[in-house]
Amino acid sequence: MNFRSAKKSAILRQLVAAFSGVLAMVLPSDPIHAQGVVKGKFGDWELRCEQPAGATREQCALIQSVVAEDKANANLVVIILKTSDGKSRLMRVIAPLGVLLPNGLGLKIDDADIGRAGFVKCLPSGCVAEVTMDDKLIDQLKTGRTATYIIHQVPDEGIGLPLTLGGFKDGFAKLP
Repeated sequence: MNFRSAKKSAILRQLVAAFSGVLAMVLPSDPIHAQGVVKGKFGDWELRCEQPAGATREQCALIQSVVAEDKANANLVVIILKTSDGKSRLMRVIAPLGVLLPNGLGLKIDDADIGRAGFVKCLPSGCVAEVTMDDKLIDQLKTGRTATYIIHQVPDEGIGLPLTLGGFKDGFAKLP
């Protein structure tokens, strides 16, 4: 999977604007504590839904957060959602402020290096990286055991933050 392509970057910028309600749902002043109503729990993943103001239906996302064991300021929130037209699936990752933006966000599933994604914006609660998920990536997430996201707070030292993938397959199937 190519985490960086010009076409995907343009689409992602449009989708960030289109899904500001989901960002509000999971980006309160403390990014580890997501908002929205929990509609289901699948392993360490939660299905959370909220109806943004002015929307005709609720927006749901599959969410998991993690904090590094040895660095309290190294945390992530991973959000998986489908676009309202049902044609695209997005992975949005919110990293803490202070990450090195040029290094982007790395992803490994089990021992396979998936690639890197650039950060698209920073908000007071964290910096957002986003990718449109293809079928190959979704299958890797469904069959994998661990997804390790890599952020950098200094140039030569990445911090790996592992998330369990147990329950992802069932939770993803429940996304409206």
